Amino acid sequence: HFKLLQISIPTGQSTSSRGANGFLFQMSGTLAVTTSGDSRTLRNGDAMFVGRGESATLKAAGPEPAVFLHFLLLPAADLEKLIEGSPAVVTELYRTAAPIPDLKPGPYEFTLTRVTFPPRMPSNPPHYRSGGALYYVLSGAGRMTFEGKTENKPAGTPLFEHYGMVHQWGNPGDTPLVLLQANISPEGVPAVIFGTPPAGSK
Repeated sequence: HFKLLQISIPTGQSTSSRGANGFLFQMSGTLAVTTSGDSRTLRNGDAMFVGRGESATLKAAGPEPAVFLHFLLLPAADLEKLIEGSPAVVTELYRTAAPIPDLKPGPYEFTLTRVTFPPRMPSNPPHYRSGGALYYVLSGAGRMTFEGKTENKPAGTPLFEHYGMVHQWGNPGDTPLVLLQANISPEGVPAVIFGTPPAGSK
């Protein structure tokens, strides 16, 4: 499953994060992250991967609360487990209702990508994911076309794309559209494939 949390840690306070594969994406404030093998300071726009076997200490190190997104990739048995505890304020933004479909046995890559569309960009060519992706509209307002329907996606919108979901993104606005994409794809296979899936493929 994909799961997306928004976490706020009060100024000068700390919490722990454990038991999940996930990317931290810093939204505001300063976050000091310490694991057994790494120590980093995340500021606005920075990101970091923390693996399921790691335990991380997260501290709001600046003069304001640290607010970040946590993109998680979880087995069903871990969906309800607490990832970050008190004094962090945790808001669940999204979770997939069912396991990510059409994943075959074998190794996969888990990545986080930031994509920026310039103002007034027309819709890009039709494409789909080789595995699946959880999107978050970070800023701007996008326009997504899927199955002949076009919908506006404002900032703060999460969106799941499964394998074979052919779609297009455009930016009709006067400001850049910025998307965050947590993606799972078969190892060695492009995350994004242009066109439509081969007939009968899964």
